[in-house]
Amino acid sequence: MNKKPVIIGVLAISIIAVIAASFSAPSETVNLDMSRTHGTISTAMGSAILGDPSAPITIIEFGDYQCHQCYNWFHNTKPTITRDYIETGKANMIFVDLAFLGRDSPIAAQATYCAEDQDMYWEYHDMLYGAQESQIDNGWANSERLKAFAFSLGLDMELFESCLDSGKYSKRVQYNSQQARENGVRGTPGFFIVGPNGQQEQIGGAQPYPVFKEIMDSMVL
Repeated sequence: MNKKPVIIGVLAISIIAVIAASFSAPSETVNLDMSRTHGTISTAMGSAILGDPSAPITIIEFGDYQCHQCYNWFHNTKPTITRDYIETGKANMIFVDLAFLGRDSPIAAQATYCAEDQDMYWEYHDMLYGAQESQIDNGWANSERLKAFAFSLGLDMELFESCLDSGKYSKRVQYNSQQARENGVRGTPGFFIVGPNGQQEQIGGAQPYPVFKEIMDSMVL
């Protein structure tokens, strides 16, 4: 019996399976919990959890690092939420990328995960929102500036640059943006508040602290 056609057939099937897998899910899944969901949203490819993972409430933010309203929410509302809910263990937070505003938006999002490789995701995230400039794609978030931010945080630059230049996390960012579209998020910032019983509330825009407080308090009373 000629086994050559069988061997060729098996190899062809294996190659097709590998190609299909590369399109169906991001390749950077080795250290990620692909089953992680909150409400209707897959947060598997989002940020590390900020706060106590067992907190009864999860705040999911969909954002773009070049989004001016995201910048406003980060500086005007998030500090109070962090103080009253995240630091007290009442809530935690996950950031999920909707990187669509400019050509530098996807690479800025990728850079945060390169920083996460060195356990510095949230430090790098905060630095980007601290350094954001008013004009989109004016160079403040291009590859060279992103590397400069990493250097200022004391990251291993060989590892960071290799990660960023390779596009290692490009599919991860694409996956997150797809989650935004599938859950009806059309602009940034967009939020979902997920309560202890799976109840879910959507918030659009950089709403002030009282809006978040009212929803979160109603979920735990």
